[in-house]
Amino acid sequence: MKDSPFKMVLVLTIITTISALILAFVYAGTKDQIAEAYRQDFLKGLKVVLPGFENAPDTEFKEMKGYKVYIGKKGGEVFGYAVRAVSPKGYSGDIAVLVGVDTKGDILGIQILKHAETPGLGNKIEFKEWRDTFVGLDKSDNIAVKKDNGIIDEFSGATISPRAVCEAVNTGLDILSRFTVGGEK
Repeated sequence: MKDSPFKMVLVLTIITTISALILAFVYAGTKDQIAEAYRQDFLKGLKVVLPGFENAPDTEFKEMKGYKVYIGKKGGEVFGYAVRAVSPKGYSGDIAVLVGVDTKGDILGIQILKHAETPGLGNKIEFKEWRDTFVGLDKSDNIAVKKDNGIIDEFSGATISPRAVCEAVNTGLDILSRFTVGGEK
């Protein structure tokens, strides 16, 4: 009776309950800190794609077809918009890109928010020099890698990652084009 199945189930149930309570307590104690750290990282990205904003664009946004369009203001006037777009076609999964445009639809900047690309190869999409090649482009430009007859340089041996970024940028421009030139549509 000492090693009965009932006793083993009871011990496992007690251990599982205690573990669940500890995890719930740790989560409750850290969720606000995690949310604030994410907000600060997101604000860093917004500073890249909406340079010089004077408002809080992470809290000033409009929902549009499942996307949040963030609004950048200077001196109380709207000067740009930003949106988070995702391409599932990265080499190692989704690539999330924050795209910012001015009111005419020209790209102010892009920021890579999330990726799992190969270090030293596909992760070059994070390099500022490469991201800056998008600045000044708009929806009418052929935003694709040169291998696909576009205007964006890819990396030797790593075309998939830049191609996915171009796809995400084009998705972002499609969404943002409804907010530029003439206002929300």
